Amino acid sequence: MRPPGNLVGERTAAAPLGPADLITSWRQIIGTGNLAEGRPVDRVSRWLLITRACVFSMTITSALIGGLLAAATAADPHLGYFSLALLGLVVAHATNNMINDYFDTIGGVDTATYTRAQYAPHPLLSGLISTRGLLVTIVALNLVDLAVGLILLDARGWTVAAFALAGLFISVFYVAPPLKLKHHGLGEPGVFIVWGPLMIGGTYYVTAGTMPAWVWLASLPYAILVTTVLIGKHVDKFEQDRARGIHTLPVLLGRTASLRLTQAMMIAFYPIVAGLVFAGTLGPGVLLVAFALPRLAQTLQTYSAPKPDQPPSGYRLWPLWYVAHAFRHNKLVGGLFVLGLALNLGLGLLTSP
Repeated sequence: MRPPGNLVGERTAAAPLGPADLITSWRQIIGTGNLAEGRPVDRVSRWLLITRACVFSMTITSALIGGLLAAATAADPHLGYFSLALLGLVVAHATNNMINDYFDTIGGVDTATYTRAQYAPHPLLSGLISTRGLLVTIVALNLVDLAVGLILLDARGWTVAAFALAGLFISVFYVAPPLKLKHHGLGEPGVFIVWGPLMIGGTYYVTAGTMPAWVWLASLPYAILVTTVLIGKHVDKFEQDRARGIHTLPVLLGRTASLRLTQAMMIAFYPIVAGLVFAGTLGPGVLLVAFALPRLAQTLQTYSAPKPDQPPSGYRLWPLWYVAHAFRHNKLVGGLFVLGLALNLGLGLLTSP
């Protein structure tokens, strides 16, 4: 099997796609992070691949959690500020993905044989964009986020800057020198902080204008879920990262210990949510997450079994394996959690102490 990261030229040379085929391509990228072999890359698909739009659902979910919590509890929630926060977070996530690809490429981590270039086209290595084009795009998107940040700063004060700068620091130095957080076992804690307290708490703050202490607690369950996705990805890259001296948490803890840790975190999500409901921090609607328990069981079983030697038929993320199952669990549980918060809002159910 040829690595999909090397197929961009063939895809681009194919005949243009019609509207239905374009939608199919976009759905493939959003759903799997890749295109079927030989499928042309249209302009939208190109940017979806460059920005790794397949993982934006986690950022959107964090923003929705913060916004729905604010809508249910704040005296005067501001939909406009929530919308700006959502836009800013998605743009920041796209920028962060490109920054990671840039620094990992110039730092010699991302190569044609590294996992990043195997499961999907790498923006630089596959020719989707030039190095200069990537840097220009990073600057342009940072300017968009700066504009959003200034509007929210003017509306809500300097606390907005604290949220934004903390997120920017972790995102940039995740792989950028001199800190390279991912290389020292700090990438996973950083993701926990960004997708939990910073994104959820920050969105709540700009929507509500206040930041009660219980919101920090309410941000923890989904932060745990996002972290399981990253640990799964780093387990998939365990051998390559260890050989390169990249000390991700799985490299530090060991492969088996990391798999067990991820299973424990997935399981812990459910009693933590239940505990927050019984404590009155969250309304009972979020107990809808119980409908994801069958998928949890499937995911736990996958994490207890050896990784297959070859990808199943039709599987498009190879050589990634554990991360795909963690992300599949994340999407269902995150969707049910958001639906439960919307139910709390619609029915006026208790959402905060």
